[in-house]
Amino acid sequence: MFLQLLEYLPAFAGGATVTVAISAAAIALGFCGGIVLHILRESGSPTAYRLTQLFVSFFRGTPMLVQLLMTFYIPPTLGLELNPYVAAVLALGLNSSAYQSEILRAGFNAVSKGQVEAAQIMGLSKFQTLTKIQVPQVLRRTLPSLLSETADIVKGSAIVSVIAVTDTLRVANQLVSITYRPLEMFVIAALFYLASISIIQWGGHFAESAWKRKS
Repeated sequence: MFLQLLEYLPAFAGGATVTVAISAAAIALGFCGGIVLHILRESGSPTAYRLTQLFVSFFRGTPMLVQLLMTFYIPPTLGLELNPYVAAVLALGLNSSAYQSEILRAGFNAVSKGQVEAAQIMGLSKFQTLTKIQVPQVLRRTLPSLLSETADIVKGSAIVSVIAVTDTLRVANQLVSITYRPLEMFVIAALFYLASISIIQWGGHFAESAWKRKS
């Protein structure tokens, strides 16, 4: 039986690759979206502030599965066909941006206003101040929370199998229908998720240690 299970590892590896790729793209989209949400919230515009709060409340207060299905099924009603993989990244990314905006807000608030003012005096644009002064410090301060959010997205990405994305969980379901061994297939899937998250956490801790050595 063990040798038979080994035969299915390449299929699981392919599914895990899709899971990691979708999760990585969603986290990157969520990080950029989180920064944009923070900027809008701090822009001083009451309208932007309310819209930002509404966005965050919606994506933090509704199930991710509902968000995924809305992202996948609503565009076709408007004449837009979304590839399932694009819909998966978009749904996970929007969800993550709502959570990351809260994480990043604490990091931005920890950066002293004096540094921002000094950057402006030196002639740096707002974009340069954001990318060269604020974001590097925000990343260092919020890395543990961002790693936790990354792990949540990897685990949450299991729902994308419902829109025919061949991720780790969908591979497991397909193999269950072939082998009639649900326990073994889902245990292997769980191990792949665990391995992916462990690698992410290890990489994050390595980056955090490297930053500490430089500082």
